[in-house]
Amino acid sequence: MLNNAPHRPGPTLAIAGEFTLAQGRAHEACGPSRHILALATASATHGPVLWVAPAWTTERLCGDGIARWIDPARLVLIHPSRTANLLWCTEEALRSGALSLVVTELPEPPGLTPVRRLHLACEASRTGKSAATSLLLTPGEGGAAGVESRWHATPHHSRHLSQWQLSRHRARTATPATWLLTHPAPRTRPTLLPLPTQHAA
Repeated sequence: MLNNAPHRPGPTLAIAGEFTLAQGRAHEACGPSRHILALATASATHGPVLWVAPAWTTERLCGDGIARWIDPARLVLIHPSRTANLLWCTEEALRSGALSLVVTELPEPPGLTPVRRLHLACEASRTGKSAATSLLLTPGEGGAAGVESRWHATPHHSRHLSQWQLSRHRARTATPATWLLTHPAPRTRPTLLPLPTQHAA
């Protein structure tokens, strides 16, 4: 029921600086480096992480590549053969309450109704102050309707440092912003740095 009580944000996954995700909600990561955002998010959680990806794609996660972010043994991989089953598997996994994070690779942004179902599934997993979080990986600029937040990432590497330009395109309680997400050493938490000022020539 609706009331006049002020909105109080719930627990969040603190990933790096202002790169935080509200627990118990569905979020979207897009752009060419969206998988990095998913790995950074997974590194902020504990226990198993379910990663749902289409069976027909040729790209697969590489254990050696993700080991700098998390222990590959924490990942449970599932590859549905039908598009409709990607979100069905995600919803069922969230409702189980056995996972803190479910990452789902989608061929296109989902509509409002499927995202609302994911929000409800996340909420159904809530025990105490914790709840499962859904992270949807979508191509291009994304555009999933009704997500709690939308993040975009592109490579921005320097000679000696792995880093990505991270932009918050949409969030319920925050304004759009852009930073550099850096990852200096394996199994360390990433950091968020201000984007360098661009000077005119």
